[in-house]
Parts: sequence; structure tokens; C-alpha cells
Amino acid sequence: MKTLRKGEQTRAAILEAALEISSTQGLEGLTIGAIADRMTMSKSGVFAHFGSREELQIAVLQEYETQFIQAVLFPCLKEPRGLPRLSAIFLRWLDRIGKEIDSGCIYISGATEYDDRPGAVRDVLVKMHRDWQREMHRAATQAIEEQHLCTSKTSADQLVFEMVGFILAAHQQGRLMGDTQSVKRAKEAFERMIQHYQKLSEQAVSS
Repeated sequence: MKTLRKGEQTRAAILEAALEISSTQGLEGLTIGAIADRMTMSKSGVFAHFGSREELQIAVLQEYETQFIQAVLFPCLKEPRGLPRLSAIFLRWLDRIGKEIDSGCIYISGATEYDDRPGAVRDVLVKMHRDWQREMHRAATQAIEEQHLCTSKTSADQLVFEMVGFILAAHQQGRLMGDTQSVKRAKEAFERMIQHYQKLSEQAVSS
């Protein structure tokens, strides 16, 4: 394992602290001063590793995406093509959301903070969401191609839209409304959606 040099270790520690602050207070709550206080460093010391608040926010997003992909996507790629992989992607994402309800999901909170604020941070967020939804779309397309879902009446675009909606609902209902069953409800909603598209396939065969 590569040993990090002192400067790299400090940068990694700053980034970890920034992730924690962003999770609970949002990207807008992330300031050089807040990091300096958390790390018992001077502001100039933080600036030595991140030249601006925006650079720090972008680094946080990129680190979060790296951790997200490693925890959610990579294990799912071991699943068979089609519905098993698509289901794994949704359920692992939902499981992560369940763990982040108390602190907050940077993917979701960041999108809410920056959906109408042009700039570099928003651009990074948009790319992150597009890249992730592209992976979901690929898995949904494969599920249709493998005939695990109705090939003539199932849209990969619609599947992705509905899955994202279930995740957003689980996060908001759990975090804002205190619904302790929100993750369970989202899982049930996903299962009903899949059953619906499977029944469409059965009806197409029988007709």
C-alpha cells in the first residue's frame, strides 16, 4: 500500500472533515473557516491545500462520487446482466440512502442547493447525476434486452425516472418528515414497479 506523504495526509484529512461538514450542513455550510476550526489549522494552512472554497466544494463532490461508485456500483457489476443487476443497483443505492438519512446525502442535498445556481459546482453536480443515471439506464436497457421486463412496453428512461423518484421520496420522507419506514416504502414501490413491467411482458406473450 502506498504511504502518503505528510502533505497528502493533511489534504486527505481536510477532505474527510469537509465531507462530514457537507453531509450535515450542505455544501453551502462548507467554508474555509469551518474546516480550519475543525482541523485546528489556520485558514492559510487550508488554502495551501485548496486554493478556494469552490475548489474545496468540488473536491468534496468528487471524493463523494468516488466513494459512492465503489460502495454502490462496483459490487453490482458482479451481478448477472439484466434485472439482477438493475435491482442490485437500486437496492444498494437505497441502502446507502437509509444510512445517510440522519446526516444527509450530498448527491441530493447538493442538487437542491445548486439546481438554480450556475457555476462550476453546479456543473460538477450535473455531471455526477448524469453519469450515475447513465449507469442506471445501461442496466435498465440490459434488463429489457434480456427480456426480464416487457420489451415492447418498457422504457429505460421511464425506469430510471421512477427509480430516482423513489430514492428522492425515501430521503425526503425520512429526513424531513421523520418517516422511519421511508426506505421500506421505497423498496416496496420498486418491487411493484418491476412486477408491473413483468406482467406487461406476460400479457404480451399470452396475447
